[in-house]
Amino acid sequence: MIYDDITEFAAALPPMQALIGLDLGEKTIGVAVTDSFLSVATPLETVRRKKFGLDAARLNEIIADRRIGGLILGLPRNMDGSEGARCQSTRAFARNFDKLGDIAISFWDERLSTVAAERALLEADTSRKRRAEVIDHVAAGYILQGVLDRLRVIRAQGEML
Repeated sequence: MIYDDITEFAAALPPMQALIGLDLGEKTIGVAVTDSFLSVATPLETVRRKKFGLDAARLNEIIADRRIGGLILGLPRNMDGSEGARCQSTRAFARNFDKLGDIAISFWDERLSTVAAERALLEADTSRKRRAEVIDHVAAGYILQGVLDRLRVIRAQGEML
């Protein structure tokens, strides 16, 4: 099921299952995962895009292997917050992926995630070639970590009620 509201997404997550975060590009999909305690996001791999069916099959392998209970897609909003063609493409990917199985899906504003990932890789003195290889899944890690930070706030607010 697709949730536009992150609080509803959080309520739908099965206990003790990890999340997968995706940074969808035209040619690649950056993939990051969490641990089952939802404490840290880790960049995993970059999937070279082929056809939706092949891309989805690889993502479903990861989901099965890592006991993933929820999927986050980076939503590439414009800097003014509006949604353009890339957002429509991301939402279409979510609808198509939702038809393949029973996993909670939500979105996270990914504005500047690639910029943050690039900055971190530059600070780590990563070579230009290596940055090109890892930028997508490092950006997915930033997207997913943002979700984890928000989920911590949601849990803390729920405990205070």
